[in-house]
Amino acid sequence: MASTFAKVVGRPTWHQTMLRIKDPAKTIPFYTDIFGMTVIDTLDFPQWKFKLWFLTTLPEGTKYTLTPGTKEAHDYMWRLEGTALELTWNYGTESDESKYHPGNQEKDGFGHVAFNTDDVYAACEKLEKAGVTFKKKPDEGRMKGLAFAYDPDGYWVEIVKRNDAGKIPNDFNFSQTMLRIRDPAKSIPFYEALGMTVVRSKNYGDFSNFFLASSSNVDASVDYSSLSDVEAKAKLSMMFGPILELTHNHGTEKDEGFKHYNGNEEGRQGFGHIGFVVDDVYAACDDIRKMGYGFRKEPDGGSMKGLAFAYDPDGYSVEIIKRGGIEFGDKRVES
Repeated sequence: MASTFAKVVGRPTWHQTMLRIKDPAKTIPFYTDIFGMTVIDTLDFPQWKFKLWFLTTLPEGTKYTLTPGTKEAHDYMWRLEGTALELTWNYGTESDESKYHPGNQEKDGFGHVAFNTDDVYAACEKLEKAGVTFKKKPDEGRMKGLAFAYDPDGYWVEIVKRNDAGKIPNDFNFSQTMLRIRDPAKSIPFYEALGMTVVRSKNYGDFSNFFLASSSNVDASVDYSSLSDVEAKAKLSMMFGPILELTHNHGTEKDEGFKHYNGNEEGRQGFGHIGFVVDDVYAACDDIRKMGYGFRKEPDGGSMKGLAFAYDPDGYSVEIIKRGGIEFGDKRVES
């Protein structure tokens, strides 16, 4: 599927997936202690009563010595070539009756995040012993050998088998974010313009999956379009960084009135956005504007100047942030 848009300037790189969480005392240990992620940075905004945690999978044995919330951690995080899981906590939700919407109900767009592992069955036994509950265990349902766990907010966490055991020493690596799309003829070119590459696509009859990787996760020597599905699936499973899985239910592209919920509607808030870092937010937004899907926030709109939220073809929010970061006005931690 050839891109119909020029590449966005400034080397856009997929940097984050944002989920809202109710209680960081439950959710942060879930992703760090159980799935081995590292909190690389935090941004705390007491003036607006919310705090952000940024987590990623670092190569096994990496000693992360920076203190989250410091200038040094900010500098590291906003120059990250990989992709982080951004967890957003609004003060007080841990003690009230509110609940976030995890997706996967009718017309919901957000589906799940995922982690790869060598042995799904052994991993799920370990997760169950740690108190994790499941939507689907490896031998349940039609698709054997993969599982869906619940995180503390009820988001689905897929557990996927790597092709070659022992090649990646981490027990788990953050491996995907899944969003449902109405029309791949619109969505795929949008994300290709943001520097992503379709590394595998699969037609299952009534739906198709498209797997896109950011430039930092792509082997430039590989022509992914020439691979067999078996080869593409194997390479995909051995990527250390995550891919963006776009799921298309066939026929929705013909229904002009069809629209997925994007995660930011009242009563359906949970998933918030994905984000890309670029060299120049203003120049990148000039290119994004030409694609014609509009902006939720222009670079100079709102209280935070110099960052933007574009809409993709399905109305998902796509944050555009300067590589290296900006002055966010957060409460810094002293080094």
